[in-house]
Amino acid sequence: MIKGSIAAIVTPFKNNKPDKARFFDLVEWHVASGTDGIVPCGSTGEAATLDYDEHIEVISWGVQAAKGRIKVIGGTGSNSTAEAIGLSKKAVGVGVDALLLVSPYYNKPTQEGLYQHHMAIADAVAVPQILYNVPGRTSSNLLPETAARLSSHQRIIGIKEATGSVEQAIDVLALCQKGFNLYSGDDLINYPILAIGGAGSISVTANVWPEKMARMHDQFFAGNFGEALALHLEMRELSKAMFIETNPTPVKTALAMMGKIQEEVRLPLAPMSDANREKLAGVLRSYKLIN
Repeated sequence: MIKGSIAAIVTPFKNNKPDKARFFDLVEWHVASGTDGIVPCGSTGEAATLDYDEHIEVISWGVQAAKGRIKVIGGTGSNSTAEAIGLSKKAVGVGVDALLLVSPYYNKPTQEGLYQHHMAIADAVAVPQILYNVPGRTSSNLLPETAARLSSHQRIIGIKEATGSVEQAIDVLALCQKGFNLYSGDDLINYPILAIGGAGSISVTANVWPEKMARMHDQFFAGNFGEALALHLEMRELSKAMFIETNPTPVKTALAMMGKIQEEVRLPLAPMSDANREKLAGVLRSYKLIN
């Protein structure tokens, strides 16, 4: 079972190219911090602006760097079903443990279209697959009833819910097949998702405070619910700061301030505004993540 603290890992850039050395360093940091898994090439990994070769290369780096010590879940979703299948097969070829498949964006498919899209990928690619529902980016909401239909496929093992709605997450668990895993896609409700039966989180905040996020999950699964809740609440302002501008600009800016990567995003993302940069720095200082 894939569970616990899973980091939606950033893609470091250097002179507008993926930075292998810094990526490997980040993975080592996650392993040492107790992170249970990483997702290369998700939304936080700027998958939308990686070309096809870069996309597979970065996923392969994740597998190489992890060395089987933590799970690697390749982000291979697309708004083209054929492209998603192609990327997914390539990711399986480099050794991922599972796939994260964002719902098609821009097309705005119906629920039947979402169902057929994900079923086509699951039929074509022999590896565990996690659905990714993030209506704020895709303009479509994969409803619990559709997730329930998809949960009958043996390769579709769970869903990352990034609606921010605990009610929708409860409906997913109530309707889906037994053993279907729910992952939080919104750091502000990681603990509530665990409390209703979630398997973990696929987190932005884990990029900047991996030890704390891993500890929160470990405490929860050890039955130390009060300690887990306290850790979750402790991270609240940091999680809010990760979204003061469009993700992943704040998290990459934070990591640059921490000396982990260069401060570089790809257009159409732009560097953080001076005002928000100062707000972010203040939050990081309050957590003693920077001086």
